[in-house]
Amino acid sequence: MFTCCRSNSVFPQKQFPLSHILSFSLYLPADDVPPYFKTEPVPSQLHLERNRLVLTCMAEGSWPLEFKWIHNDTEITRFSLEYRYLIPSLDRSHAGFYRCIVRNRVGALLQRRTEVQVAYMGSFEEGERAQAVSQGEGAVIPAPRIRCFPQPQVTWFRDGRKIPPSSRIAITLDNTLVILSTVAPDAGRYYVQAVNDKNGENKTGQPITLSVENVGGPADPIAPTIVIPPRNTSVISGTSEVTVECVANARPLIKLSISWKKDGVPVRSGLSDFNRRLTVLSPVVSDSGFYECEAVLRSSSVPSVSAGAYLHVLEPPQFVKEPEKHITAEMEKVVDIPCQARGVPQPDIVWYKDAVPISPVKTPRYRVLAGGSLQVNGLLPDDTGMFQCFARNQAGEVQTNTYLAVTSIAPNITAGPSDSTVIDGMSVILHCETSGAPRPAITWQKGERVLASGSVQLPRFTLLESGSLLISPSHLSDAGTYTCMASNSRGIDEASADLVVWARTRITNPPQDQSVIKGTKATMTCGVTHDPSVSVRCAHIHLTANNCCKHKSFAFLKKYFYANATISSPSSLCILHYLLYTDAPWTVLLANIEPESAAVTVNGLIPARSYQFRLCAVNDVGKGQFSKETDRVSLPEEPPSAPPQNVIASGRTNQSIMIQWQPPPESHQNGILRGYIIRYRLTGLPVDIQYKNISNPDVTNLLLEDLIIWTNYEIEVAAYNGAGLGVYSHKVTEWTLQGVPTIAPGNVKAEPVNSTTIRFTWTAPNPQFINGINQGYKLLAWEPGKEDEMTIVTVRPNFQDSVHVGHITGLKKFSEYFTSVLCFTTPGDGPRSPPRRLRTHEDSEFLLTHISSFTEILDTSLKVSWREPNEKNGILTGYRISWEEYNRTNTRVTHYLPNVTLEYRVTGLTALTTYTIEVAGMTSKGQGQLSSSTISSGVPPELPGPPTNLAISNIGPRSVTLQFKPGYDGKTSISRWQVEGQVGVIGENEDWVMVHQLANEPDARSLEVSSLNPYTFYRFRMRQVNIVGTSPPSQPSRKIQTLQAPPDMAPANVTLRTASETSLWLRWVVFPEPDRNGLILGYKVCKHFHQSFFFFFRATESECLFPLREIILIRLFFYFQVVYKEKDSDSPLKFWTVEGNASHSVQLTGLGKYVLYEIQVLAFTRIGDGRPSTPSILERTLDDVPGPPVVILFPEVRTTSVRLIWQPPSQPNGIILAYQITYRLNSTNSNTATFDVLNSSARQYTVTGLRPESVYVFRIRAQTRKGWGEAAEALVVTTEKRARPQPTSRPTVPQENVLARSVLLSWEPGSDGLSPVRYYTVQVRELPEKNWTVHSASVSHESSSYIVDRLKPFTSYQFRVKATNDIGDSDYSEESEAITTLQDAPDESPTILTVTPHTTTSVLICWQPPPEEKINGILLGFRIRYRELLYDRLRSFSTHAISSPSTSWAELTCKQKYHNDHSLTQYELDNLTKHKRYEIRMSVYNAVGEGPTSSPQEVFVGEAVPTAPPQNVVIQSATATQFDVTWDPPPLETQNGDIQGYKIFFWEYKRKNETEKLRTLFLPEGGVKLKNLTGYTTYMISVAAFNAAGDGPRSPPTRGRTQQAAPSAPSFIHFSELTTTSVNVSWGEPVFPNGIIEGYRLIYEPCMPVDGVSKIVTVDVKGNAPLWLKIKDLADGVTYNFRIRAKTFTYGPEVEANITTGPGEGAPGPPGEPYISRYGSALTIHWTNGDPGRAPITRYVIEARPSDEGLWDILIKDIPKEVTSYTFNMDILKQGVSYDFRVIGVNDYGYGSPSQPSPSISAQKVAPFYEEWWFLVVVALVGLIFILLLVFILIIRGQSKKYAKKSDSEMVSLDESRFPALELNNRRLSVKNSFCRKNGVYTRSVKVSSFVSGSDSEYEVEPNRQKTHSFVNHYISDPTYYNSWRRQQKGISRPEPCAPPQHSTLYRPPSSLAPGSRAPIAGFSSFV
Repeated sequence: MFTCCRSNSVFPQKQFPLSHILSFSLYLPADDVPPYFKTEPVPSQLHLERNRLVLTCMAEGSWPLEFKWIHNDTEITRFSLEYRYLIPSLDRSHAGFYRCIVRNRVGALLQRRTEVQVAYMGSFEEGERAQAVSQGEGAVIPAPRIRCFPQPQVTWFRDGRKIPPSSRIAITLDNTLVILSTVAPDAGRYYVQAVNDKNGENKTGQPITLSVENVGGPADPIAPTIVIPPRNTSVISGTSEVTVECVANARPLIKLSISWKKDGVPVRSGLSDFNRRLTVLSPVVSDSGFYECEAVLRSSSVPSVSAGAYLHVLEPPQFVKEPEKHITAEMEKVVDIPCQARGVPQPDIVWYKDAVPISPVKTPRYRVLAGGSLQVNGLLPDDTGMFQCFARNQAGEVQTNTYLAVTSIAPNITAGPSDSTVIDGMSVILHCETSGAPRPAITWQKGERVLASGSVQLPRFTLLESGSLLISPSHLSDAGTYTCMASNSRGIDEASADLVVWARTRITNPPQDQSVIKGTKATMTCGVTHDPSVSVRCAHIHLTANNCCKHKSFAFLKKYFYANATISSPSSLCILHYLLYTDAPWTVLLANIEPESAAVTVNGLIPARSYQFRLCAVNDVGKGQFSKETDRVSLPEEPPSAPPQNVIASGRTNQSIMIQWQPPPESHQNGILRGYIIRYRLTGLPVDIQYKNISNPDVTNLLLEDLIIWTNYEIEVAAYNGAGLGVYSHKVTEWTLQGVPTIAPGNVKAEPVNSTTIRFTWTAPNPQFINGINQGYKLLAWEPGKEDEMTIVTVRPNFQDSVHVGHITGLKKFSEYFTSVLCFTTPGDGPRSPPRRLRTHEDSEFLLTHISSFTEILDTSLKVSWREPNEKNGILTGYRISWEEYNRTNTRVTHYLPNVTLEYRVTGLTALTTYTIEVAGMTSKGQGQLSSSTISSGVPPELPGPPTNLAISNIGPRSVTLQFKPGYDGKTSISRWQVEGQVGVIGENEDWVMVHQLANEPDARSLEVSSLNPYTFYRFRMRQVNIVGTSPPSQPSRKIQTLQAPPDMAPANVTLRTASETSLWLRWVVFPEPDRNGLILGYKVCKHFHQSFFFFFRATESECLFPLREIILIRLFFYFQVVYKEKDSDSPLKFWTVEGNASHSVQLTGLGKYVLYEIQVLAFTRIGDGRPSTPSILERTLDDVPGPPVVILFPEVRTTSVRLIWQPPSQPNGIILAYQITYRLNSTNSNTATFDVLNSSARQYTVTGLRPESVYVFRIRAQTRKGWGEAAEALVVTTEKRARPQPTSRPTVPQENVLARSVLLSWEPGSDGLSPVRYYTVQVRELPEKNWTVHSASVSHESSSYIVDRLKPFTSYQFRVKATNDIGDSDYSEESEAITTLQDAPDESPTILTVTPHTTTSVLICWQPPPEEKINGILLGFRIRYRELLYDRLRSFSTHAISSPSTSWAELTCKQKYHNDHSLTQYELDNLTKHKRYEIRMSVYNAVGEGPTSSPQEVFVGEAVPTAPPQNVVIQSATATQFDVTWDPPPLETQNGDIQGYKIFFWEYKRKNETEKLRTLFLPEGGVKLKNLTGYTTYMISVAAFNAAGDGPRSPPTRGRTQQAAPSAPSFIHFSELTTTSVNVSWGEPVFPNGIIEGYRLIYEPCMPVDGVSKIVTVDVKGNAPLWLKIKDLADGVTYNFRIRAKTFTYGPEVEANITTGPGEGAPGPPGEPYISRYGSALTIHWTNGDPGRAPITRYVIEARPSDEGLWDILIKDIPKEVTSYTFNMDILKQGVSYDFRVIGVNDYGYGSPSQPSPSISAQKVAPFYEEWWFLVVVALVGLIFILLLVFILIIRGQSKKYAKKSDSEMVSLDESRFPALELNNRRLSVKNSFCRKNGVYTRSVKVSSFVSGSDSEYEVEPNRQKTHSFVNHYISDPTYYNSWRRQQKGISRPEPCAPPQHSTLYRPPSSLAPGSRAPIAGFSSFV
């Protein structure tokens, strides 16, 4: 160990261990380098869609470096070593701000963000197509909206000509076209072309038609108006330029003059575009200002007009002050990290630590100073890291960073105490200055006695802030050795010194004045007491005025003797300086007053304070005695030198703002405050400032009223005293609250879209009149006279579009409505727009015509009569009547009748045949709903018979299900079913009333009877109605009683009055018994109130678990249960029981004082609650004296003054009128207390003149009109050495104090930091979760234990505690050990899902267990309670216990067992009595007890449904529409009674939800015929048996398929490519094919004869594809009728539609007559543009026909709209044929009129030389010679035996490889068409096959390659050489039969490729 020696001449040397001297460490290793960015990204970067983007994070530092990427503040990657972020294909969603985070072991940095912009171009949005303007006015045509980035370059066109700007034409910065002083020629069609200059895309907008009105009137002068005013503009300095524009209109326009001003000063430079634009080049901040344009009409007396806007030039942030790159600071020190920036506007400073934003709220040690610097208090090791400062404003952001290293150093005494000598009674300071981190704790000892430390303070010994020890005054006993010990977490250091105390030298017997005779001896005596070590001598000194040893308290000096104390070390006896002290307490004010001074000026005093002063002289020995105090001097007042603190503003209403503040600090008030001045004005506007004066200094709030709605105000507050007004506070800004709009939306238009929908368009109100944030719009529609039944639709605001669009749907058809639109904000709705009246469209849906009768029924005819529809949904245009033989759709006959016809004679019938007759009404929109009925010809209908076999099931409170068997139908279909019932009183002579009807369901076999009364006896019977009349009634059903339900009525006449401070008297009247819906068990009184509690009343009998005698009591007496709890708290409910009486009244007691209650009363039955009484009754309890004020704190404590704050009582019990403050020393009695009374708005109080270092008791209490309430008491110590309290000890929870829902938490308090603890906060954490929640933040400061309640049973928790005093919060204590609460009875009951009869003596109960967290322990089992319900008498419950959730049903009554399985969810309850009604409840239980019971469920036992399905279901397909289904009945033991019938469920396979149907068979038969099925369709069939109790289970579905039938009609007909002579017809497959579609038949004919001829054309299309056909032989302008039907084995019904040839309305006009130019084998067609019609041209098509009067057919499609010529190759035409061509324009309205035909041109090509006969002869001869030469060579080689084998091998090789086989495929030519096409689509590219060296290869011809016109191609394509060679190598494909057109030098689309270009086939050319 090393030692350090320290010694001097006085003290012996001392040794200290080196570990106590210095221990230094840094958290940053020497080799580690913090991360830093080499380069910062560019602020923005633009890329194209679908491009690849790589973002890089160029950072360096110690490795490993990790990177993470963020997009729009959302993490898109995790930390990894990859420094790049790749986007393979950009799209619009990738646009936004990106930045990376880089980190290493040292810290993390956040990169400056870069904006990624994606260039794209969308389509134009639909907008207004037409505009009108009066002549002479300015026409403003906004450019259509288009989604594009960046904003496109827009060019305006009129009728195809570009529009340049001129004196009359202005194109604004936002591309709006403005036509000034319009005249008639300005009318026309305008459109724009937008070009995205980044990706090159361009789009053309829809045309806008401008019409000029009032043409021909006088051209009077028009006063100038500003059409396009300047707009507020912001631009960043450094931009090349900024432009402000102003467009004005007047007439005459030539006299219009525009001038500009900036802040009132004329501007003459930078003007352009006829002075409409002002351009500022390279704008700087000084260019900001208000720019105003003025329009003047010269030589006219009309006034000028002006408009202006602000130009804001922004400056990006720049750092003024930055931190160093590395900062080192010690632990527990305070460090300031500088960061200041400037910019316009002033940048916001945001701090990050290790790339995480710093929140001073969450980390109070971090504080952002006013200039932007960051201050870190109490440095901790965790503060080490990277700190970043971001400066941001609208112009951009910059960042700087630094690395902060927090050091930890062992304590070191840098300046220890030195040996000192002091005279007794004087003060002495023993110095001990230390260093270390954390800051060392200082302890002073004398021997073993601790004199002063952080927790010990003896009288006269004071530990100073520096660590030195002050002894004042010193005593002789203080002499000795003093030791200073410094300690922290890193070690201990100490140093010692000796203190010598001398006794003061005093003249006890001073010399006396003497008079002696001159020359005689004079003796002067001087008695002196002194320290033994001091020698005393007497000296004779003559004092003069300038002697240095004079005393300030002498007015003059005489000749005196005085004692001089001589010490061992010589010293001067002169006064060195004086000390000036001031009082409260006595402290040194001036420390170095010159000894010659006789007066001194004291500065730095506080105005309006009184002071006393005293002097003390100092020489080499020490300080002398104090002089006498001066008289008290009071300084004059001065204005306050500091503003009011904590100024807060908050909007209260839409026209008021509440301002609150605190007074300036007392040391800056400079006098007695007289009041406050509040000044305020509109933010950012040059308006006058308004003032408010508050003359009461105790008032620290003000409500500013009569402000503007939803407006931002800036507010300042200043205090004033008698000397004047002080400093204003910083500006605070606040908005008034929102108001409702004051104007309605504009330009409201409403139009019906269809029969149930109205479309609205409107523009937003002026934002100035919205008075808040626009929350949306309400669309209103109401029928005339029915405004109360208004339909309202809310639409969210659309801030992008100027025109808003919305719809109201679900309206009545063909009905009149008033419509309106309003705008609304959060407070409410604005005014409505003026109502507009309109009518919805007609419709045919739900148009129902009822057949009323059949008369005059003969064998072959009958008369049908019907009634008009009740709801016509439009104008009735006629009726459609049809009839067909029953189930034979191919016999259907249909007739259409006028709308006045209500009867019709049907003829042509077959005798004794059943017909289905249908009648439907017709409107212009189509056919309505059918009314259908069946009738047999020749057989008149009769009255039907009554239904039979009535069965009742599914009995509920308000409905039952009736099952029945239909009776005799009277030879016609049943049109309505009627249900009659006896209600309440059942008997043979009681009346029957109609209770239900069901119409138009002739096949119904069951129905639900609704709207019944609960808890009422019923008996039912049925009738059936047909067209003749109503049947007799059926036999009555059995008597049933509906179930109970909550009451329908609420108690009436509820009255309430106040009884006392804590009670209310409530009274009500019970409602009649029929409305009770059951036995009224009691009433619930529901209370809501405005302060602390709510209450809830109910009768106790609702559980119904009492013995018989208790239930009888309940029927005689009503009991109520009161439930109450604190509002918004989690405390458990509390209950008490109150007995009712006959008057139905109750006194509610124990209520809160002076609390407003809202009370309702409701009755309830066993089933549930009834309706509460309305309206709610409000009443308030009486007031009383208040409770104590709460939350008393002392935020400011000085040695002689304190300031306390408090909150009003939590229980005010009335209106607070005043507060009383009382305070005294804690050591005195209450009689010495001082008190003061404050007004009711006071929340703080300052007390001065207190005794330092003393304990005071403060008491505060409140007053209401009933008197003073209880006082709250708090202690405070007048000291400035306060600190936060230390944490408490680790909380403990004794196991004996652990309950199910609460525990007792105990702890030991820590040090209070010389500031009493005010309260404790307890936090709780439920394990295994990690989040802590505050359980209570108001535990008494006197407590060391606390009951933590509201816990969950059987749950593990941890707890921790923190203390709070006036300084702040302590750290949380260490977490307690985990404890688990005890089990408790379950909180919830099981939910009974169903209770159904299972057998005649048992029921099956199915339930859902409660959630696991509500079981509060380990689930042991379920309990089922059941009882028989006899309403004449009540019986008690029986109880069965299910011992385990998983135990078998047979173990129901066994002893309870434990199983950890919660799977049991059903149980069969047996051994019940037949034909009885039972009530069943359930509960769960655990080891503690049983939980609550479930709601009761009723069930009737005795009629059980079958428990097994029918067996052996078999399906036989009889026809295309019929199944024969058979089955066996369920097993006998599962039938549970007599089987009354079966229900057959059937549906189409995989379409169960849409197609499921039911057939009910009311006989116990074993088969049924299912008819009217869909042909060739797979069905699933399931059968269920039923008895009197209900339906049994279904059998498993069985599959079957019907036979084929005629298909349904094709689903649609669609026409396309309609020209004057042709159309493309397409159709859809039948919805119901009913078999395999074999083909279609298309028939078309003109609706009217053409030239006297009506030609019908029939076309059969085989197979089921394609589903289209091109028709080319049509006549222009003729309407054709097309009919299509599908075929399986027979044809089905047809679908028909009409189409008129020729251009439609709005289609383009004919282009100019085309002419043709020819270049070799290519033809080019030229034309000129024609009228585009109502929409722009989208493309062109070219038609062709042979000149010999052939049919026109489309040759070229999809020619771009921009071109006026097109080139194609003649190969697509038939050689040698002359053709005519014409051009057709196409727009959104369809094909236009064709142009005139072009001159005929022949498709003849010049034959090449190889087609000549002589060339063929030469080729043949050359080939012959070649073959002979080859044969000769083979013969010669064959004669050589030596090489025979080798020759054979080579021959094979030649055949197999060098001479490949080839077959030339023929090319078929169409004999019906004049040019090549494939499947109706012209081929644009072709693939051909080739082979090289005997191998197969396939390639695609290059699009731009020209055709090789050679003899090889000629031979390949000429059909005369089809079979030249027949050897075909496998794998060679045939060339396409069609070739594309050839490119030329003119425009060619990508689809027009070179025709038939092929590469020479390898091997063939060499062979030839």
